[in-house]
Amino acid sequence: MTYVLAYVATAITFLFLDFIWLGYVAKPLYQQEIGPLLLEKFNASAAVGFYLVFIAGVVIFAVAPALQGGTWRTALLYGAMFGFFAYATYDMTNLATLQGWSPTLTVVDIAWGTFLTGTAAVAGYSATRALTGT
Repeated sequence: MTYVLAYVATAITFLFLDFIWLGYVAKPLYQQEIGPLLLEKFNASAAVGFYLVFIAGVVIFAVAPALQGGTWRTALLYGAMFGFFAYATYDMTNLATLQGWSPTLTVVDIAWGTFLTGTAAVAGYSATRALTGT
């Protein structure tokens, strides 16, 4: 039950922050940098698949180690590293293989993924600790 709670808390934070980022803050940047590559309507099933899998990874690789004897700093460090490596893999692969992929967006997206994942991991860890009393 602890890890279900960790998943839900991590997911709420991740989804809320990513919604604000993608829907409002970075939307003009995405349109400017890679506008011709964007779908008119996003693929919801692919987005849901990403979020389900990625958040499981955050819990496994960042939140769980912090709950098993670490601190919020463990969650932050492991979460940020997980986000950095995952987002860098995606962005650098796109930069290497897609015509029109933006170097600017690559840097911004990697920074965002690092921050977002670290923050969501800390929130998942903190909420789980607070609600389970551990």
